[in-house]
Amino acid sequence: MKHLICSILAATMPILAADGFLKVKASPSRAGVFVDGKYIGPAGNLAMARKYAVSEGEHEIKLVEPRCQEVTKKVTVAAGKTVSISETLPRLPEPKGPFGQIRTPVAEKYAAVYVNGKYMGHADEFNAGSQGLLLPPGTYDVRVEPKSGAAIERKVTLEAGKTTVIQ
Repeated sequence: MKHLICSILAATMPILAADGFLKVKASPSRAGVFVDGKYIGPAGNLAMARKYAVSEGEHEIKLVEPRCQEVTKKVTVAAGKTVSISETLPRLPEPKGPFGQIRTPVAEKYAAVYVNGKYMGHADEFNAGSQGLLLPPGTYDVRVEPKSGAAIERKVTLEAGKTTVIQ
């Protein structure tokens, strides 16, 4: 009976003809996925590729991870179909310290974190006692941008060996 009800519900639900899907597998999996310049989330979660609904048509996909070179691709998404991308982002040279640290304990774990306008990762990566975004000492404009609700914007001055919490 349960299967019959599910089948009837599935048959009567509208299908969004203008949407397809984008599945991104990236190394590193924490790379941010941007579709036509808009952040939609991380490529993966715990090394598992994520799948996002996107509108039908041609799109520019950018994968951004601050420790790597950005990768940009063009894809065409068809209604009801999934386009898969698999990319390894080339690593940049390892930065040298000393560093200050930013923590972002906000409610939306996939909120985008920008420093001086550059995507640095999502809030969940920088929100626990052992996690944080390491940057050289200095003054920065930090923006935490959730998918819903108002963005948090702060000007912070980092000192070597100290942590600044953005709330």
